[in-house]
Amino acid sequence: MDEASPPSDPRPAEAPGPLSPPHPVLAAAVAFGLFVTLGAVVQLLNPAFGVWFTEVFLFLGLAWIILRDSGFRPAAYTGLTPFQGPAALFGFLLGMANFIAVVVPVQFLAQRVAPEWLREMFDASRLFEGQSPVELALLLGGVSVAAPLCEEFFFRGLFQRALTPPAPASPWRALIITSVVFSAFHLDPVGFLARAELGLLFGWLFLRTGSLWPGIAAHAANNIVSSALFLIATHSGLGNEGGSDDVTDWRAVVGLALFGWSALLGLRAASRHFPSVWGRGRAASAEEVRATKPAPLFAVQLVPWVVAATLSLVGLGLVDGRGVSLSVYDVQHPVEPLGKDADPALQAERKALRQLRAAARRGEVPMEAYEEERLRQSEGQAPAKDKPRR
Repeated sequence: MDEASPPSDPRPAEAPGPLSPPHPVLAAAVAFGLFVTLGAVVQLLNPAFGVWFTEVFLFLGLAWIILRDSGFRPAAYTGLTPFQGPAALFGFLLGMANFIAVVVPVQFLAQRVAPEWLREMFDASRLFEGQSPVELALLLGGVSVAAPLCEEFFFRGLFQRALTPPAPASPWRALIITSVVFSAFHLDPVGFLARAELGLLFGWLFLRTGSLWPGIAAHAANNIVSSALFLIATHSGLGNEGGSDDVTDWRAVVGLALFGWSALLGLRAASRHFPSVWGRGRAASAEEVRATKPAPLFAVQLVPWVVAATLSLVGLGLVDGRGVSLSVYDVQHPVEPLGKDADPALQAERKALRQLRAAARRGEVPMEAYEEERLRQSEGQAPAKDKPRR
């Protein structure tokens, strides 16, 4: 034996330890708690900013920390990497066709079955009211980009995958549960069935392709088309403050559904000729997405997200301090929402109040002027005065 050579280490090389799976139920519970508390407060202060804040810090940030703490590479585990262009394009087209074929008729029926007070309470179009051009662009970007990316990352990439049992067990139970939870998070009973169907579509794309991008693209297509239709109806005078459901004729819905189903069948036929639209066809294994470095302490991972969220809130206060103050005052002094058939005089008063708020926010009039008028309408307009026109 050569005395100059170092002795060999008799210990075997340590194999990487088992990966601790993410806890999807705990993740959903924490996300929901933050969503209805912190997320709701921020969206009340500024809806456009609040959408981005909620999506980035509550859905994306929380899922990222949980996956990293479990020993995974978050982007690889969720199927966010690698990017799959053909599959994403197919998902986008599928999302558009599904919106016309399924979402429109399901939502049409839900609007007809639900009582008027419930439709008024959960009228999503109110989110666009009173927004400046910059805020409207920010809001549309949040709905079209941030929501598809961050919600798919959380619900399909983390929640559904963590619930899905290893093959050969069926993944359908996890798919259905995820779809129901995804729809329930939106807190909209009128749109529950339509969003549950969307969850099934996005989750099925995730199972079929092993990639998050088809679901992200389909989610984006659905939100873009629905937002575009609302804006077109509003600016063309077809819509109204209570929503545009009254101008939707059942014959138009049937025609759109038939066109949508034709498009869905066409996409199905095209997928047989272009199998690349299905990507790799499976999700990466746990070993393939294992992190190459040990996960930092949980607090160390949490700090950057908390700091970024705090700085963004500080930035909101600096950029829109008057708007934040007005939003707080609005919460303290709520006014009853007006129905579509409210007295024209009340509608004119409410419109004047919105215009006064916009002027106060821009600094053109004292904030006290708006606060006094808001207080007057809050105390003087009881629900009984919201009577239909004769």
